[in-house]
Amino acid sequence: MKKKILIPIIILALLLIGGIGYLYKQLNDQKQENAAMQELAELDKKEMENEYEQFARQYSEMKTQINNDSIVAQLTKEQLRTQELLKELQQVKATDAAEITRLKKELATCRAVIRSYVLEIDSLNRLNKNLQAENMMVKGQLEESTKQIDSLNANNEDLSQKVAIASQLDVVNMQMMLLDKRGKETNRIKKAKNLQVDFSLAKNVTAKNGVRQIYVRITTPSGTVLSQGGTFTYENRTLEYSMRKQIEYSGKETSVSTYWDVKEFLSDGTYQVSIFSEGSLIGSRSFSFK
Repeated sequence: MKKKILIPIIILALLLIGGIGYLYKQLNDQKQENAAMQELAELDKKEMENEYEQFARQYSEMKTQINNDSIVAQLTKEQLRTQELLKELQQVKATDAAEITRLKKELATCRAVIRSYVLEIDSLNRLNKNLQAENMMVKGQLEESTKQIDSLNANNEDLSQKVAIASQLDVVNMQMMLLDKRGKETNRIKKAKNLQVDFSLAKNVTAKNGVRQIYVRITTPSGTVLSQGGTFTYENRTLEYSMRKQIEYSGKETSVSTYWDVKEFLSDGTYQVSIFSEGSLIGSRSFSFK
């Protein structure tokens, strides 16, 4: 009887021991699995923190790449939001599945937002580079146009000078004669009662037609000017003239005669005759008398 009772008790004990061992093994396996899951959750949380920090730094870098105040303000706003989410993530436990899931969704949204800003800034920078290239091209074209205009102005100025020179009157066939008291030509300066200066204005089709003032200036051997008191302007100076005559010039060769009444003693030597018109010296020649 005792043997019959003992055997079942032993068997039951063995079963209990086996069950306890099995339960212990299950509990140990579960503990190890939970530890592994805890470690994975911590790693996942750390990776999320790193990504949030990376996004915050990326916003700072993007703000240095753009000069648009409106976009910089938007980037600053998104950067602050990212930093707030990072603080929330650092404070939550890795085992809080609901909060971790929410912050993962927020992280995905941040990732999409920052990607859109990267594309927008890249597009603006490319546009800015294109505008700078166009600006450089336009600047180059403007400089080239300025050079052409300066060249044209210089050519026009040169042409104007050439036209002015070409249109200037020119004296030809200048002669100076001594006339005695009977109006006859003499070679003796002491017998001269009149000085006659004859010349012609050469043909010039480029010169303007109309009335011209002609000034004849006679300088004696001593350097004085035979003057009647009248003056004219030449190269910002006031000069005395000996004779003045107004003529009508039509572009054709025009003969001119002028006279000086001798009222003083004239010495032997070389006399310089200069002819002016419209502020220009148009002829000069010297004559010697005894």
